[in-house]
Amino acid sequence: MRHYLERKAKKEGLIVAGCDEVGRGCLAGPVVACCVILDLKKRIKGVKDSKELKPKEREKLVPKIKSCCLDYSLALVGNKKIDEINIKEATILAMKKAISRLKIKPNLILIDGFNIPDLEIKNIGIIKGDKKVFSIACASILAKVCRDKIMTKFHQYFPNYLFYKNKGYPTTAHRKAIKKYGPTVLHRLSFL
Repeated sequence: MRHYLERKAKKEGLIVAGCDEVGRGCLAGPVVACCVILDLKKRIKGVKDSKELKPKEREKLVPKIKSCCLDYSLALVGNKKIDEINIKEATILAMKKAISRLKIKPNLILIDGFNIPDLEIKNIGIIKGDKKVFSIACASILAKVCRDKIMTKFHQYFPNYLFYKNKGYPTTAHRKAIKKYGPTVLHRLSFL
């Protein structure tokens, strides 16, 4: 994966950020967004869409990605808010929070999947951006590792749901646990 879009934007004098989220399809837990501004002079080997990497590969990449960031930010929106405003709006809210927390203000944000129309910063939605755009892939990895840690921690409080393993996604075992024990305070009731 190359920095093609980021380098093109930099040549135009723009500060470009990549933004992605994880957890949209889960039955439990937050949606987590990340926004990164990379130092394009530095290289990171092994970066690709977070879904294509094994957990240990993602974890090894986190310090490498962070060391190549000029700035990055993570933000989450919890399951109660997701139920209140719906997952698409919660995803946009998490992305806006991550963007607003950057200390360096980008001129352009490349976002996985869709653009955010009411954002004051120019942004472009790129279908399958986590496979095509280096900074989006880096944001995807940071968000995924962050969310996985959150869900693994929740496992100690709700061991019947195997959050350490399924991370809140709708696996057969997770669905069976919900039927047997009912939803936890982490579950998105609008998804059940």
